Amino acid sequence: MRVISGSKKGKILKSVPGNQTRPTTDKVKEAIFNMIGPYFTTGIGLDLFAGSGGLGIEGLSRGLEKVIFVDRDMNAFQTIKANISECGFEQQSELYRNDSERALKAIIKRDIKLDVIFLDPPYKKQKLVSLLQSINDSKLLTESGYVVCECSSDIQLPSVVGDLVKTKEAVYGMIGISIYSIGK
Repeated sequence: MRVISGSKKGKILKSVPGNQTRPTTDKVKEAIFNMIGPYFTTGIGLDLFAGSGGLGIEGLSRGLEKVIFVDRDMNAFQTIKANISECGFEQQSELYRNDSERALKAIIKRDIKLDVIFLDPPYKKQKLVSLLQSINDSKLLTESGYVVCECSSDIQLPSVVGDLVKTKEAVYGMIGISIYSIGK
């Protein structure tokens, strides 16, 4: 696993020990950023099921000014912390060990508007639709922002969740990617 492009291109990232976390492959990561970027001049991101932190770190490398990383697993938390440090992104990162719903509520209370939200929950504990509903209801996304959902390719996410409209989707083997933005 590595940073694919941007200021930290080629930097090797650690994986979370064990088999509880499924890292996003480089091929899928490249496809995601080609759909939403591929580069940014500013912006705030949220990597809600961060795992190793690969998606959020890729976002920072490609120009996001700040990323909030959240994962409830201690091994993932330690791995994210090490990867952020290895890339020198400590000043541009916030890292929390928390579950997704609690973390989302805390971010909503802070009244932060996000430009990119990465949702890559464990496939067996699928809760993307309720998370999309919370993001929509709390108006967390900027007008030009994106929500990136990664799930098993056999799961079909809705075309519309409130004001969020699925604008792009792709399948890469067993992985499905759905991109949402605010419908205009």
